[in-house]
Amino acid sequence: MKTLRILGTRGIPAAHGGFETFAEHLALYLRDRGWRVVVYCQEIGQAPTGHDTWQGIERVRISVPGDNSISTMRFDWLSILDAAKHNDLCLTLGYNTAIFNTVLRLKGVPNIFNMDGIEWIRAKWSKPAKTWFWMNDWFGCWLGNHLIADNPAIKTHLMTRVPADKITMIPYGAVPVTQAPDAPVRQYGLEPGRYLTVIARPEPENSLLEIVQAFSAKPRGYKLAVLGTYQANNPYHAAVRQAASKEVEFLGAIYDAPTVQALRFHSAAYVHGHQVGGTNPSLVEALGAGNAVIAHDNRFNRWVAGQGASYFDSVDKLSTCFDQLLSDNGTLSRMRQASRDRFEQALTWPIVLSQYEDLLMRFLPSNQPARREFHETGMGLAAKQRKATHKAK
Repeated sequence: MKTLRILGTRGIPAAHGGFETFAEHLALYLRDRGWRVVVYCQEIGQAPTGHDTWQGIERVRISVPGDNSISTMRFDWLSILDAAKHNDLCLTLGYNTAIFNTVLRLKGVPNIFNMDGIEWIRAKWSKPAKTWFWMNDWFGCWLGNHLIADNPAIKTHLMTRVPADKITMIPYGAVPVTQAPDAPVRQYGLEPGRYLTVIARPEPENSLLEIVQAFSAKPRGYKLAVLGTYQANNPYHAAVRQAASKEVEFLGAIYDAPTVQALRFHSAAYVHGHQVGGTNPSLVEALGAGNAVIAHDNRFNRWVAGQGASYFDSVDKLSTCFDQLLSDNGTLSRMRQASRDRFEQALTWPIVLSQYEDLLMRFLPSNQPARREFHETGMGLAAKQRKATHKAK
């Protein structure tokens, strides 16, 4: 049976973030196409490693003390040690502990990395953390049998480390939202069609302060619904709150998927301030809900949202966007249709997951024995052959 082991997430069913959601969709898709899928799941505690199934997906449940970055690193290490006992194809989501995957290469276990975003440039990290991520970015490129970039700009970045033919670009996907009840919207005191949404972690590189400042520059006649946890003892969170006018509503963190879908579907527009990363799940989900998109102007967002979105690179530019768009229903309607067109073109789950399966098939151990490039010497087979050819000449 075709077998895939998925590492690097907290596990399924999804309850944390984009990678977990992706792992769930991929696992169920492959299950329906005859694959055996094993997902490593992180749990808090000190219980022995357990095994069970969820909707036909095998789960390896590994308990680690605490719930912090050290706990996750320990979980990653234990997951890799377990995966190394088998000769199954692995898919590692993220490169934050890529150096640990040396074990898989030494064991000859094929491993494909989804390289996520350029984590080490994020402003929130300390210098030691940035150094760790930068190093593991390199290790992921070296140790993976193949790399997946979720955005053309990420592929361009990875090409500074490895040849282009070692990288495949496959974006993130989402579920289309074509209808949703308005009751979840009204329970937050919002009127369908008379508010904008912002769904992002409150961090400087996500432009939350700039978004709130621009929206609050004058009365809009609309509300700005901000989702996320804002803590009083966090200076940046406090600054965002202080900049808000009475038309800004902080709804807190909302994890109920139908509620989030309803908030998206009934919003006049979605504001996306992410400055770094690749194909951001929240932006793809906004396109899938048919939101008019106002996004930070960078190469990542422009590829995802396309020409039908509006872009900003400063508070003043964003304030002007609000002035123009919120007074022009015709333009908003055209932007909504452009979002749906872009989504259907390249970002639906069937399109994305079929590309993943095609790639995974190439690296199944039974299909590609020649891809065992890493010997005990630490030198790849391809490099060894090139060296032999050079000597013969």
